[in-house]
Amino acid sequence: MLVDSHCHLTYDDFEEDFEEMIERAKENGVTTMLNVGNNIGEISAQLEMAEKYPFIYTSVGVHPHNAEEYPNITAQDFIEAAQHKKIVGIGECGLDYYYDYSPRDVQIKVFKEQIKAAQETGLPLIIHTRDADEDTINILDEMYKQKPFLGEIHCFSSSKKLADFALSIGFYISASGIITFNKSGDLRDIFADVPLERLLVETDSPFLAPVPQRGHRNEPSYVLHTAEKLAQIKGISFDKLAEATSDNFYKLFRKASDKGRYEY
Repeated sequence: MLVDSHCHLTYDDFEEDFEEMIERAKENGVTTMLNVGNNIGEISAQLEMAEKYPFIYTSVGVHPHNAEEYPNITAQDFIEAAQHKKIVGIGECGLDYYYDYSPRDVQIKVFKEQIKAAQETGLPLIIHTRDADEDTINILDEMYKQKPFLGEIHCFSSSKKLADFALSIGFYISASGIITFNKSGDLRDIFADVPLERLLVETDSPFLAPVPQRGHRNEPSYVLHTAEKLAQIKGISFDKLAEATSDNFYKLFRKASDKGRYEY
């Protein structure tokens, strides 16, 4: 029983073998997948998939890479889209100062609108942050003091300072295949200290395939490898880790039904 809490299944990478990919996920015990949105303009394709497959959920958001396409978007745009029963979160959103594909002031503006949407809807925020820890902390702190909201730092690969801050406001921390990479010792140390009740696992498919699949296209079935590594880091059994991270997913993404645990 595993949940892939973050993947991108509407990408072209899965066109040729989508059904086979789903079967491989099922064989590896993946019962639920969250197909996360990067671009609100593509929400129709996400919903079409989510409506076809009961175990696939989705979210509505604008990734910082795409922020410059939506400089005037408002929280209300996300709130209206989020009324659909299969939309369980807001994002992914946040800041990316590594690539800087969108101007930083626009990234911040669009990020804040999505935080407002999370505040109003009660849906959790799915945050992407890269080389932007200080601004991410400052913005989350500012907005959280105005009105609390739920959320997670997805594909966490940042500083302990950000992890500690996120945990202090009740956020969850999601582990991706990066924790399996040889040079990720410092990151594994951070995850060793994250409470079990705040952990999620994900693939971020089609990116960041974990060892032993590194270098290949990532897919939801590979979340098994990340979960195995995370269990090792935490010093607990795989079954306990799988149960805890699945429970955590349904606690955070409360619109998602846990029926998928029992019926595929």
